[in-house]
Amino acid sequence: MREDIESEARSYCRSYPAMFAGAKGSYLIAETDDKYLDFLAGCGSLNYGHNDQVMQAALQDYIANDGIALGLDLRTRAKQEFIGTFEDLILRPRSLEYRIQFTGPTGANAVEAAVKLARKVTGRTNIIAFTNAFHGCSLGALAITANSYHRGASASMLHGVHRALYDGYLGPNCDTAESLRKQLSDPSGGIDRPAAIILEIVQGEGGINVPTQRWIKKIEQIARCHGALLIVDEIQTGCGRTGPFFAFEAFDIRPDIVLMAKSISGFGLPMSLVLLAPNVDLWCPGEHNGTFRGNNHAFVTATAALQEYWRDKCFENEIRRKGGIARAMLSEFAIPLGYLVKGSGLMLGLDIVDNKLAAQVKAEAYKRKLIIELCGPSDEVIKLMPPLTILDEELVAGINVLVSTIRSAFCPERTNRAVDRSGDCQIPAVGG
Repeated sequence: MREDIESEARSYCRSYPAMFAGAKGSYLIAETDDKYLDFLAGCGSLNYGHNDQVMQAALQDYIANDGIALGLDLRTRAKQEFIGTFEDLILRPRSLEYRIQFTGPTGANAVEAAVKLARKVTGRTNIIAFTNAFHGCSLGALAITANSYHRGASASMLHGVHRALYDGYLGPNCDTAESLRKQLSDPSGGIDRPAAIILEIVQGEGGINVPTQRWIKKIEQIARCHGALLIVDEIQTGCGRTGPFFAFEAFDIRPDIVLMAKSISGFGLPMSLVLLAPNVDLWCPGEHNGTFRGNNHAFVTATAALQEYWRDKCFENEIRRKGGIARAMLSEFAIPLGYLVKGSGLMLGLDIVDNKLAAQVKAEAYKRKLIIELCGPSDEVIKLMPPLTILDEELVAGINVLVSTIRSAFCPERTNRAVDRSGDCQIPAVGG
């Protein structure tokens, strides 16, 4: 590897140093032919696994017939087929009347577009974002991202944001939505009138934090009361990661703007969307654009993904079922130790409190051919995001590897929970 010529910004390859040569389904395949069970799934960009056969065939056929690759925002058959399919299979069955904006192909660019539009629509500048939020690393998206590691080099340029407290930040008995309501309603509360409130329904990088429906409904009401747009970031949770196509479906809200990227192309190709309520679509032509907003190869695979998996409720039900298996196995292991299982669907986290132990578990899991990632304020949460198409036996095998890895790394001095007086760690076996 020529790591002497690649930037120090490289990240994942430091944790997973194998030379990967192929991938299929739930596995990454190294040049050595070793197969690694992938519980990272392109950081949520590969909900349908690696090289899904239906999408692969659709893309190969499109390329073989000289289909347009880059279309800017020209009318193309691939784009129109995606729009029609998205409307028929996603928007209409959910009684959603959003318009679709194709932005630059990253989630961060979708965030930038939403913030810019909210400020244009309302004539205000302040954006309310939340503790432990992650929305991207370009300047506008970084301004509403909470993580100090990512914000550090650009801190002096990150303005126009009020950081509110996400649900549970001060514990289960503190209603942080009510605190926000009080501050916004108080002329001396110190918060400028907001253009928008932006949030993740499930916080991914922040630690797999799931709010209550009551809290989410209150945030929606606060936005409406104060004339702010409600922006929901579904970049990681969308396309079924938590069960339903949109995570917000389970919370009975109607955002003004919804952001999508990562798995919307279905195949790992760059693509992002901003879904706009018609009354906020006040853009002038070309006011927010990007050269690669017309990635027709992504339109082709996205259409194939929707047609293959979202024609009915079967896939959503399968995600819920598999999520139940994963949660039950993790809980059987974690509860006796006092650890917390977090998340929804197949977006799950195991909070093991000790970030050093978590790092040790991640490294050892990789040696055992399981790829997992960490999240949370101090990387103390083990994040599980396998492909939604993972087979039951693969899911069970991966969790058993994780549990075995934690068991082998467990030391009495790291915790006094679940340790008997003789000093032997009492870690339960896991079924499945």
